[in-house]
Amino acid sequence: MAKRLLDATASELASYKKEELLESIVKSEGRVIAAECIGLTMPLLTDVTNAEFVSAMGADIVLLNMFDVNKPVIQALPVVEAGDTIRELKRLTGRVIGLNLEPVEEEIASENQGTLWEMSEGRKATAENAAIARDMGVNMILLTGNPGNGVSNKAITDSLKALKKEVGKDVILAAGKMHASGIVTEAAENIITKEDIESFVQAGADIILLPAPGTVPGITLEYVKTLITYAHSLGALTITSIGTSQEGADTQTIRQIALMCKMAGTDIHHIGDTGYPGMALPENIQAYSVAVRGVRHTYHRIASSVNR
Repeated sequence: MAKRLLDATASELASYKKEELLESIVKSEGRVIAAECIGLTMPLLTDVTNAEFVSAMGADIVLLNMFDVNKPVIQALPVVEAGDTIRELKRLTGRVIGLNLEPVEEEIASENQGTLWEMSEGRKATAENAAIARDMGVNMILLTGNPGNGVSNKAITDSLKALKKEVGKDVILAAGKMHASGIVTEAAENIITKEDIESFVQAGADIILLPAPGTVPGITLEYVKTLITYAHSLGALTITSIGTSQEGADTQTIRQIALMCKMAGTDIHHIGDTGYPGMALPENIQAYSVAVRGVRHTYHRIASSVNR
């Protein structure tokens, strides 16, 4: 039987299969912190990975953005074989590791040509890429979109079906959008609806991602609470997300968002990767954690050795 994720040691987390991880999240009753980070950018501490940094500030789950499964790069990670990149990161952090894959609709023009966010083949939400990620040791795959990459809810649903068939027994599948991701018709309250949630769950999503209240125009506490209640009624968990660079706001703003997410009933609290380029402000990760679970659990996660 799995422990609550917020109590589990590194060795216990490493031993958990998909269903045990989901059980450990449920048992934590809305006190799980997921911090997103980018491995391609220069780490904030130069010779320490951003993944280690967010872990040190209290994150339970490290979510890798812009991670190319064909060309895996995490700056400041010790040199290992490409296929061992994720396993080495898990060894150093002792955390659950997830990554974003993007179900891009090719016919939708991207605004990201020549930018950091420009899509590569190894970041696309294909069954082949999901299988590579699973074999690397990834615990969770999130189907979502970076700014301007043209990720629609229909594309997410279609990709979920393929990934469910390929890796659904082994890997937690999460799905949703933090912002419109370049789809003008899916902005504000249309970013995600009850119909989208039902489609995602039927297609194989274990976790539904929604924008955190106060992060996207029109996304209120009441609206998110309604969607979370609906997702739970379908048997799915939820993750509320700060994906609008507000991870770089002041700590008072972060605490306000955190408590709204807690009131809305979410299972996992996500904080994004662009406070500074590459990760949230470290003090905001800790402030978020303290707001939703206090110093006891925050410091326990921070202080517990990865060798336990």
